[in-house]
Amino acid sequence: MMKIRRSDERGHANHGWLDTYHTFSFARYYDPDWMNFRSLRVMNEDWIDGGAGFPEHPHEDMEIITIVMEGALAHKDSTGGSGVIKPGEVQKMTAGSGITHSEFNGSSDEKCHLYQIWIMPNQNGLVPGYEQKIFPAEDRKGKLQLVCSNDGRDDSFLVNQDVNLYLSSLEPDHDLKWDMEKGRYAWLQVMNGKISINVDALGAGDGVAIWDKDEFIIHSNSESEFMLFDLG
Repeated sequence: MMKIRRSDERGHANHGWLDTYHTFSFARYYDPDWMNFRSLRVMNEDWIDGGAGFPEHPHEDMEIITIVMEGALAHKDSTGGSGVIKPGEVQKMTAGSGITHSEFNGSSDEKCHLYQIWIMPNQNGLVPGYEQKIFPAEDRKGKLQLVCSNDGRDDSFLVNQDVNLYLSSLEPDHDLKWDMEKGRYAWLQVMNGKISINVDALGAGDGVAIWDKDEFIIHSNSESEFMLFDLG
């Protein structure tokens, strides 16, 4: 089974300094058909103006992953964690029993384009934490690069949920096969370019939920980047 979430069907809000699209219900955007997919709760694609951002605000009981595609994002939180996230880097924050943080565009004049992902953890009240790491772009060319996992293997971030997150970038006319274990689910989010899964064409901002399949083929119709979530 496959269920496609088209880019132009997502929730949208433009606050002037922030242009944001919501794959799932978020803030003032509510769609009962798109509340979450398994433990994947938030998939927001944001463009933040230079010098603008989110002042200090709280989170709890959520695993939060931030991937910057263009520009730079400055982060500071109540655990003492801080840094500037740039393309090629990934940030993982465990909100746990409670954390406050701020996020601002690290440039005064260039937009910052990013994805922020929230995953519901397998337990509440975890110790809050912050990590930031470089995942070299060359390590995902033509293949899947593990960046988050449920056991921290292969130098990936450990997330407190049965989730594995991969990044990949493909040259045009390239195929990748994903073998699905029985009882597993997948979510694929196209970040750039155009791909097809079996016969279904997807473009930038499109996502697709996949289940009850033995395998599927990801084919790049152009130079492309995507995220693939393997979900329990």
